[in-house]
Amino acid sequence: AMATPGEGTEVPGAHYQQTMQMVADVEAIVSQYTGHARLRRLVFTAKKAAGKGDEALQLEALKLAFEEARKGEQTALYKEISSLIDGRCGPEYTCDAAWVEQVDRRTAQKQDKLEAELNGYKANLIKESIRMGHTFLGEFFYEKGDLNAALKCYIRTRDYCTTSKHVVFMCLNVIKVSIELENYLHVLNYVQKAEQTTDIQQETTTMDKLRCASGLAHLANKKYKLAAKKFLEVSSELNSTYSDVIAPQDVAIYGALCALASFDRSELKQKVMDSVSFRNLLELVPEVREMVQDFYSSRYASCLRTLDGLKAYLEYDLHLHDHIQSLSDQIHEKALIQYTIPFTSVVMENMAKAFNTDVVSLEKKLAALIAKNQIQARIDSHNKILYGR
Repeated sequence: AMATPGEGTEVPGAHYQQTMQMVADVEAIVSQYTGHARLRRLVFTAKKAAGKGDEALQLEALKLAFEEARKGEQTALYKEISSLIDGRCGPEYTCDAAWVEQVDRRTAQKQDKLEAELNGYKANLIKESIRMGHTFLGEFFYEKGDLNAALKCYIRTRDYCTTSKHVVFMCLNVIKVSIELENYLHVLNYVQKAEQTTDIQQETTTMDKLRCASGLAHLANKKYKLAAKKFLEVSSELNSTYSDVIAPQDVAIYGALCALASFDRSELKQKVMDSVSFRNLLELVPEVREMVQDFYSSRYASCLRTLDGLKAYLEYDLHLHDHIQSLSDQIHEKALIQYTIPFTSVVMENMAKAFNTDVVSLEKKLAALIAKNQIQARIDSHNKILYGR
């Protein structure tokens, strides 16, 4: 959810105001996501805000989540959201027990009906009906928020798939639930199954979903280079086709950060700078586009300033919050290494200026990189000069 800067916002410091707006911009979550992703992200933002002691943001996210939950059938989540609000938002945001009971009664009847129908299909041994029966039951449990039951139903359709379209449909259902359950081994297995079906490569929308899912799985497994490759393969036609899982802005942000942290210069040029489709995605997040451009053009102070501003915002991101520190550290290190490559000697004071830092902390970072053998150089600590070896 990144605000597009208007004309003339390129003033130093504009980034920061914008970032602070973003952190508070839970409305954008509502506009970019649908289905479970919208609720998951709102609740996640609320819990993160509570952890950081930001009550205003916490309650804003919870109120939206409460309203969102009322539109569906996830009564367990609705009750959890109500108890998190804990009466702090007035009577209209307290748990409506009558509504919960009514929904639960209705869904119990629906479950009985779906299970009875499925048993009828099984008795008649009609493969396609059995497949649909399990699918409907899977969708029912998914809507109710019972993810483990949904997963079981979707996996049971496997034996009744008679066309490659069925197989792909089954895989996408399993993948979506597995992403929510954070079972990333499952995600990668079923992406692979889907990719092995015939004619799948022509289906752009499906391929994009599979690439997004793999990217999320590799990101979760801290395989940043693999994640970058997957996100960078997503076409710029993604739009809102996968909005119950991921938004195109996310693909641009996750892809760019993972690429900056893990690609060398030539890969960055070939796969990011020269990729028309990824550039189109980057247009959705001008700050990230600028940051990539700055990094590539060796404008490190500007690049790292933007990165630090984004960090505050991305700590609230459902998929990136655990990784942003580590990615940021890796990008900082890469920038330091790249800066030293062309020189036989570097005056540390000049380098500190280029990195918007002081000589003491720069020297510490350089010493650590030399110790890890990532920079071939030695430090003349007395004269504050770095000599290439």
